[in-house]
Formats: sequence, C-alpha cells, structure tokens
Amino acid sequence: IVDREQLVIADPYHFIYPLWPPPPLVDLVHFWGHHFDPLQDARPVWWKATIWIDALFFGPFYAFAIYAFVKGQEWIRTPALLWSAVMMTNVTIIMSEELFGPLRTHSPVMVSLANAPWFLVPVAMIVHLSRRERIFLPPRAL
Repeated sequence: IVDREQLVIADPYHFIYPLWPPPPLVDLVHFWGHHFDPLQDARPVWWKATIWIDALFFGPFYAFAIYAFVKGQEWIRTPALLWSAVMMTNVTIIMSEELFGPLRTHSPVMVSLANAPWFLVPVAMIVHLSRRERIFLPPRAL
C-alpha cells in the first residue's frame, strides 16, 4: 500500500485519489507522513529509488520466497541472503536520513520502531541461513 501510494502520488499535499490504494489507506499513509515522517512526504529521488527496488525486486522475491519456504526449496538461500543485504542497506540509508538528515523525524523513537522490522527480519534471515548447511530438514522416514 505504501509503495503504491508513493509511486502514484507525487505530492501528498496536492493530489487526486488513485484507483488503488483506496482513499482511507492513502489518508493513513499521509497521516503517518504528516505527523511522524517528513521524509515520506518529501519523496526525494533517492527515496523513490528505494520504493522502485521494493516494487520491482522485493515484490517478486516475496512470491518466490513464500513458495520456496512452503515447499522446502534449498535454492532460496542465495536470493534470501541477497534480499537481506539489500533490505538492510536500504533501511540503513533511510534511517540515517530519518535520524540525522535535513528531513529528520521529530519522532525518532516512533519511526525507529516502525522501521525496526525491516532491519531485524533480514538480520534474522541471515542468522538462520548461516547457521546451518541445509535450510530445511529432510522428511523423516515413517
């Protein structure tokens, strides 16, 4: 929802509601930006680049990852490690601006908590994938 809103609405202060996401969700994204996250409202070019990475690469990755984890496919290791590294890089850059840049938030704890899963889940993925030779255990013989 947030990615789509960021790509179809150039200016959160002057816009026409798109077909998707629905207006209440657009309003929720704008509420967050107006009250907690000026970076989200400003939408600098580098920020939009991270949104395009989300839309073009992470979206398809999530579909493949769900399939691979449900089916126990070992080939997901390398794509999952790559996703983890890129996600952690993006979040580090974003949070650097959020906390120290000219578009810094006035609510650093709130914004940090909201962004923490986007950093901690990739860390957990790296830990999980690096601790074992095989991600999935073979089925037990009956």
